[in-house]
Amino acid sequence: MPVMSSAPAKHYLLNASVIVAALGYFVDIYDLVLFSIVRIPSLQDLGVTGQAALLENGVLLLNMQMAGMLVGGVAWGILGDKRGRLSVLFGSIFLYSVANILNGFVTDIPMYALLRFVAGVGLAGELGAGITLVSEVLPKEKRGYGTMVVATIGISGAILAGFVGEYFGWRTAYFIGGGLGMLLLLLRVGVYESGMFKNLKQTQVTRGNFLSLFTNGKRFWKYLKCILIGIPIWYVVGILITFSPEFGLALGVSGAVSAAKAVSFCYLGLVFGDFASGYLSQRFKSRRSIVLIFLLLLTISIALYLFSANLSINGFYVLCIALGFASGYWAVFVTIAAEQFGTNIRATVTTTVPNFVRGAVVPLTIGFSMLKDGIGLLPGALLLGAIAMAIAVISILTLDETYGKDLDYMEPL
Repeated sequence: MPVMSSAPAKHYLLNASVIVAALGYFVDIYDLVLFSIVRIPSLQDLGVTGQAALLENGVLLLNMQMAGMLVGGVAWGILGDKRGRLSVLFGSIFLYSVANILNGFVTDIPMYALLRFVAGVGLAGELGAGITLVSEVLPKEKRGYGTMVVATIGISGAILAGFVGEYFGWRTAYFIGGGLGMLLLLLRVGVYESGMFKNLKQTQVTRGNFLSLFTNGKRFWKYLKCILIGIPIWYVVGILITFSPEFGLALGVSGAVSAAKAVSFCYLGLVFGDFASGYLSQRFKSRRSIVLIFLLLLTISIALYLFSANLSINGFYVLCIALGFASGYWAVFVTIAAEQFGTNIRATVTTTVPNFVRGAVVPLTIGFSMLKDGIGLLPGALLLGAIAMAIAVISILTLDETYGKDLDYMEPL
């Protein structure tokens, strides 16, 4: 898809780049969480019966989607540094929109799995490209507010997905998601490439070299830590919330837990959490301190979720909101990744980091399944969560503070 001409950076917060990136992430999140919402009804409609079969096929399809995001994260990230942020922003929206429309026509599990993989590839590009673009077009004093707007508006897409998935049927929900993405492509007019990338293209500096992240020890560890601080977020979304009906049974919740409502309540909490973390990181001029505070809140929320027994259904959903709020450091986490590296590899990093975090659902679900079979559902989830939290805390404590950092520089590759 052609890249539009560059223009001078806009220094007001709600410029076209911020608005389109936010709306793109809104549709991205809608499509990303939709499978978690329609997992059970869609599988039942395709002839899958029995609790074990529903869980097994659900894990398979979720892993296919996340595997697609791993592949797409690398491909879109490299393209973002070689071809431009806008090529990736709109190209990824087009791919996942088409894939989700086709998801509404699936008739068997193999077709469903293939299309979730393709959708995952498409979903991998939008957030990284959007955050990179916003980080580069806004002055450093407003950068955190810009990514806060993108994340807060974007994550609210999950609330719409929960409503549509619950009341309109799973096929219609996929059609709506794909249609929203196609409509978003009409907003391309007035969005310009960042000035930093324009200047970068005029140099002979190597751009988008993904392997360079692994050839230098210091750079590799910094990159790995950027990924690890986000793992607890997708432990919550990919394990505790996606399989909330199973946890509801194990915890003796009065009434059947709806996955659609659990996702919606979790993402409602995420909306407020991302706004709070983004605002506080600007207010107190520190990314690291805010992430640490939210990791502490998340530890408390996970413990409450896994140790509560015989809750009312409403009490369970309140815990889902709490988990979402405490997981709401996603905006700050992605901003940290964007701020850690130079312009010639920034899109590669900012696109791959959140997708490796999302893709971590694959080893998380595998580990969860093994622990569940070995020590039980609740103890297995608790042990997995403790490991994820410990790694995240160590990682953020050993990363540099990036608030107010000048991003107009090249990474020596």
